[in-house]
Amino acid sequence: MPAHAYRSEAADRLVEDALRGIAADLSRARVPRLAGVVLGGGYGRGEGGVKPDGSLSNDLDFFAVAAQGSGDRAAEEIASALRPLGEKWSEALGVDVEFTAKTPERLRRDDERLMVQELVRGYADVWGRPGAELFSSLRIRSASLLPRGEAVRLLANRGAGLVLAREADRSEEFAARNVAKGVLGAGDARLIARGAYRWKAEERREVLGEALYAKALAWKFRPREEPPCSWEEAREAWLAAADEVRAGAGIRRTLRNAARWVARRRTLGEWRTLGWEPEERLLDGIAFFTWVAVGD
Repeated sequence: MPAHAYRSEAADRLVEDALRGIAADLSRARVPRLAGVVLGGGYGRGEGGVKPDGSLSNDLDFFAVAAQGSGDRAAEEIASALRPLGEKWSEALGVDVEFTAKTPERLRRDDERLMVQELVRGYADVWGRPGAELFSSLRIRSASLLPRGEAVRLLANRGAGLVLAREADRSEEFAARNVAKGVLGAGDARLIARGAYRWKAEERREVLGEALYAKALAWKFRPREEPPCSWEEAREAWLAAADEVRAGAGIRRTLRNAARWVARRRTLGEWRTLGWEPEERLLDGIAFFTWVAVGD
């Protein structure tokens, strides 16, 4: 079983104790068509964060794989059956515990995606068939071949987090976490667009060689109350990354100018974006909301 947190034996013990308890619960649950469960995400890769008090700081992301030949309906039923288990352990651990149910066929169809390629490279077996069997049919792809759409998906996710972090009713911890995620997502998206992504976070930090990314990564591993940088700095990093990803697709107009255009007219302009790919429209819309969030 791999290390689950970033250089913290105490946090590793917390995760391992939780995994034993979750495995016991899974055995008692006897969920039909469930072949196996693994822990993915940051703790599955040995890159989970630890708060100053020694508690866990990141979500626990479990992947529940259905038996061979199962359809999407079976995956939905597995997800529904495991939801109470996620709620129970979320309360016990103080972080979100989520079970994502997948069929083997769905994993194969999605094996170009960053999420799947990271999963097959870093997980902990929890219950049922081991990951080596569950993922045996998946192709191991080079990081340099990750599709550009993965950079767009990452930017869209982290951009939305930045927008939410600016809302007045959000906690300081929520805002700080999403500021850090915004900076890290921007850097990772740029590496994907350049064909230079690396599977380990510290390797990505070295390849980028940027102080802001290094600060955000240090915050991820050891989160504190204060964010690694200002919200405005995170927004600038996100806009720069989005522009680089778009430029790689031949779109030369910057998102900063797009956001200004939209802010002045108070419309996303369907005719203006006619013919764009849906992902470009999505980034354009998020850029607008991050722009007007500070009244620029």
